[in-house]
Amino acid sequence: MEDKPLRVLACGDVEGRINALFNRVNAIQKKSGQFDLLLCVGEFFGTSPEAEAEWEAYKSGAKKAPIHTYILGAASQETVKYLPNSDGCELAENITCLGRRGVFTGASGLQIAYVSGREAQQEPAPSHCFTSKDIIALAAPLLSNSKFRGVDILLTSQWPRGVCVIYFLGLLLPYRNHVVLQENAQHVSRFIALATVNNPAKKKYLYAFNIVPMKNMDPAELVKQPQDVTENPYRKPMKDGRKEKPPPSMTAAEEEPVSQFFFDLGQKKPQHQQRHHDRKRQTDGDRPNYPKQPRRPPQPTGPCWFCLASPEVEKHLVISIGTHCYMALAKGGLTPDHVLLLPIGHYQSVVDLASEVVEEMEKYKSAVKKFCKSRAQRCIMFERNYRSQHLQLQVVPVSMEKCSTEDIKEAFMTQAEEQQMELMEIPAHTDLKQIAPPGTPYFYVELDTGEKLFYRIKKNFPLQFGREVLASEALLNIPMRADWRECKCTKEEEEDQAKQMRSDFEPFDFALDD
Repeated sequence: MEDKPLRVLACGDVEGRINALFNRVNAIQKKSGQFDLLLCVGEFFGTSPEAEAEWEAYKSGAKKAPIHTYILGAASQETVKYLPNSDGCELAENITCLGRRGVFTGASGLQIAYVSGREAQQEPAPSHCFTSKDIIALAAPLLSNSKFRGVDILLTSQWPRGVCVIYFLGLLLPYRNHVVLQENAQHVSRFIALATVNNPAKKKYLYAFNIVPMKNMDPAELVKQPQDVTENPYRKPMKDGRKEKPPPSMTAAEEEPVSQFFFDLGQKKPQHQQRHHDRKRQTDGDRPNYPKQPRRPPQPTGPCWFCLASPEVEKHLVISIGTHCYMALAKGGLTPDHVLLLPIGHYQSVVDLASEVVEEMEKYKSAVKKFCKSRAQRCIMFERNYRSQHLQLQVVPVSMEKCSTEDIKEAFMTQAEEQQMELMEIPAHTDLKQIAPPGTPYFYVELDTGEKLFYRIKKNFPLQFGREVLASEALLNIPMRADWRECKCTKEEEEDQAKQMRSDFEPFDFALDD
């Protein structure tokens, strides 16, 4: 039987914003319960007088970190002064510097390998840098142990070589650490990049996860491969299609040139790589590239409220009908112009759509975006593929004066985090089928900028989550309308709203021209 999982928070560059970080941690713990430890990668200290003053309060004991906090060593010459010992030490109550490199083993058995600073461009390396010799010194004792199965977490301040491009193609998916049919199965790994605390773009800088130390796991359970596992990004493809197998160890004579182990990403780099936590995949492309499927959609197993040919459909809500898709007023909508985009045939989700249906769905999305823009509104779309049998792409216009795109994005990320859900950013043109094969439950949001947020649903997903976020005080400020069942109108009122919406949308309705 496995031990109880540890609850861990990971953070990107703090850069001296220590109060902001711990205030956020306090808020999370107040709503989600106590976490076991906080891991900070990148530059923890700042160089401004304000940052120095903040740190002094913790160093003197005037303030105390609300959680056991472990930080990496300095990543710049300017912050070396904060660290009296490059090999690691306790800096203040509940705040410990791990040191330049090494493996930290907690009382639970959790093993954390770490490499601090940036890769040096010359020898000898400054105290805030590392070289290939440091990597070899860290890895050699581990790899020489015949019982070594891996470490649970690897912390670095730079991205590993091989991940710079692939990350944007979806390295948030788990990846293999073995060659199938050629090597014994090993556990999977996942790469996670984190932003700077309080960054202007409001990118995610705190990441929460549960993890059971691998030493406490059943070996068979440890090496189970998730359905969405991908190939190892650090193995170079060989001419015959096989993957180059990395050497079991490296000697000084086999050292790689400086700057070969890590990418130098300037100030954009906070990252943390860990062994046991689910993520998702992203791809590039000019538009979704769904595989072709038969034109005839699958048939519903029972009555469907959204198949246009079904007698259950409330046709008075229909706004526009195309060849493969249609648009309808949302029943109990958040706002009078809250609409649904749906396939005419029976498809459960976006990832199930046939290519010709995808094409027309994109036309409807484009038309609705233009419609919203003409009214100074942001077009926010979301889909919940969970406990539903027919695709409903919800479209909720939000006034540009009321809130910015970043406000909307932050509201979704914050409320997801409060409910211990990992809502991840994915590139605008991501093919969702790459992340979620048909049958996979998920929730995703598409912002007016094209940015997408994705969550792979595991269990007990709040059915009204999308509505709850948009209805919150931070956005539309109509929390009483979060549940559609509390927003019912008479059929006459619905007919009037639909009639007005048809009239307003008519200049943008491409279906009228076909």
